[in-house]
Amino acid sequence: MAILRFHALKESITYKPNTFIEKGKRSELFGTNVFNENTMRQYLTKDAFKGVKSAIEEGKKINRNVADQVASSMKDWALSKGVTHYTHWFQPLTGTTAEKHDAFFETLEDGGAIEKFGGSQLVQQEPDASSFPSGGIRNTFEARGYTAWDPSSPAFIYETTLCIPTIFVAYTGEALDYKTPLLRALNTIDVAATDVCKYFDKNVKKVTSFMGWEQEYFLVDKNLVACRPDITLTGRTLLGHSSAKGQQLDDHYFGSIPNRALNFMRDLENQCMLLGIPAKTRHNEVAPNQFEIAPIHEEANLAVDHNSLLMDVMGRVASRHNFKVLLHEKPFANINGSGKHNNWSLSTDTGINLLKPGKTPMSNLQFLTFFVNTIKAVYENEELLRASIASASNDHRLGSTEAPPAIISVFIGAQLTKVLEELEGVTKGKLSPEEKTDLKLNVVGKIPDVLLDNTDRNRTSPFAFTGNKFEFRAVGSLENCGNPMTVLNTIVAKQLKEFKKEVDVLVDDKNFKKDEAIFNVLREYIKASKDILFEGNGYSEAWEKEAKKRGLSNNKNTPEALKVKVHKSTINLFEEMGVMSKIEAEARYEVEIESYIKHIQIESRVLGDIARNNIVPTAVKYQNILIDNVKGLKDIFDKEYTNLAKEQLNLIKAISQHIDGINSNVTKMIEERKKANLLTDVTKKAEAYCQNVKPFLEDIRYHCDKLELLVDDELWPLTKYRELLFIR
Repeated sequence: MAILRFHALKESITYKPNTFIEKGKRSELFGTNVFNENTMRQYLTKDAFKGVKSAIEEGKKINRNVADQVASSMKDWALSKGVTHYTHWFQPLTGTTAEKHDAFFETLEDGGAIEKFGGSQLVQQEPDASSFPSGGIRNTFEARGYTAWDPSSPAFIYETTLCIPTIFVAYTGEALDYKTPLLRALNTIDVAATDVCKYFDKNVKKVTSFMGWEQEYFLVDKNLVACRPDITLTGRTLLGHSSAKGQQLDDHYFGSIPNRALNFMRDLENQCMLLGIPAKTRHNEVAPNQFEIAPIHEEANLAVDHNSLLMDVMGRVASRHNFKVLLHEKPFANINGSGKHNNWSLSTDTGINLLKPGKTPMSNLQFLTFFVNTIKAVYENEELLRASIASASNDHRLGSTEAPPAIISVFIGAQLTKVLEELEGVTKGKLSPEEKTDLKLNVVGKIPDVLLDNTDRNRTSPFAFTGNKFEFRAVGSLENCGNPMTVLNTIVAKQLKEFKKEVDVLVDDKNFKKDEAIFNVLREYIKASKDILFEGNGYSEAWEKEAKKRGLSNNKNTPEALKVKVHKSTINLFEEMGVMSKIEAEARYEVEIESYIKHIQIESRVLGDIARNNIVPTAVKYQNILIDNVKGLKDIFDKEYTNLAKEQLNLIKAISQHIDGINSNVTKMIEERKKANLLTDVTKKAEAYCQNVKPFLEDIRYHCDKLELLVDDELWPLTKYRELLFIR
């Protein structure tokens, strides 16, 4: 291993990637490999184009004749670009994407062959549902499942394959993916938000949820990663002493992008343009070798698809540049981890961003309505929102000194805090004409037209208002955005429905004017949900204590956080909103809790293997060298050798202590793992892995990292932090 390490170092230092050459203007490349509206206009008949547009905009079903026309046109377009295969591209509950490629090629009875692709192949396929996580919905002997075309997310070409975005459902109809519940959630918020919008503008017919993700990641030399089985198998370093230089000088953040990384980024962005991913921003992040890419905001379903696609494309492009992309939330200890901020907003078909104030009091009232309802939704469902981002990998990040805490709170800034406080102080009941004028001009009118820079930012807040959107900052970098976006859109839709009911009661039954009713309901919401608002340091111990007083949850690990997913209130919420059935909700809990168990199980096995088969033998080898040295000193100096070999003897003793620490802790960890594996209840098993197995990972790491500082560098088998993070 030591020889491999130094060979990898040599390869890394001497590797010189070819300079990437961009091909044309970005605007000219954008969407070239996407079967988007422009392409459809060129290839589809008028009826087929109209059918697809109706499906996208109005949710109407596409009949089989139209599907045949679309399939034929897709095939012709794809073949013109050298495509040979097609696939239904979907997002199972593994958190990654899945695809099975079929050739357009088919044989004829006369021995000839043709390229064929019909409506039946476009609309539906049948992957093996028992081979994906299902949470008990499908058994091994019940293999049937279906992928079904999602026309709202356009097909695209990647390399030589036509990829068709689809949902994935069981033979019995339950969703087995992230896309299906998301589409349902987006539909329900469309309906709920449109109903509320009609208080302000009768012309609104549709409300669309938008999202813009910010993807953080690490770039590490592929040769160096090859000498790290922990990174290869778990996505993070399970051991490794901190480099003397890390991020303490703050010299990497927004610094000049290294040439090799820049070549990778340019290549990646070129692929993004071809695939219609509107990549806009790139920069160095805080930690060494950490970077970020962010797009222009898009409709939420498409944005989720694009982020899932991007994570796959990043890996392939990185390989061409002899890099490995690390998307794990905490690949390196003692430096910043990676997140994926989800910027969320709502917009009408009339072009209004509902989270951006307008120039008139009525527009401001519309903004306040959606603003306050979102805050109320987060307050009522903060534990569920926390559960939507829970994972074994994100546990390493949440609550650390560079990430939002596990406590969900909302940051809105000083000016809007003052506005809500003034609105809260309004007298309950019907308003006099003077009070109405005062409210409109003095309270709502105080909101400036542009809020982007009228307040400071709070990077410790997990859910922050940033001027015309809310930024869900606690989402993990490795995560599928569909999960948190499904929850967020569902809880806001539910809250908007409740809001409309309460306003209508005041208007219809108590003869309130519409504005009076809205003000009264918002006032009560502000009072009821103000405990979720927090402007201070989310990292502080004082906030933990304060949050506890306010009754906010602080679920620091995944087994704790996920329990709310099977609470009766959660299941009722999803069923009422038509987003998930009881079976689907419970299945997701099973899948996610089992995933947690498997991740900790794999990490413990990998670390045990590395510690005993790499670290201990290396330490013993070096210890033997020291022992031979001491024996030589004794032969030469006889009685004086104890003085002369004092440091060597201390080093031998220290190495022995750390070897013993490794072996004893690995043995104990294995025993705890065996006990946990005997448990049949997945919740209890996850808790056992969290409480009894996981702590040994840190104990074993401690001894391994101490040995890294004691053992001769030439013998050390694993690539070190200073090499992984600073060789470019």
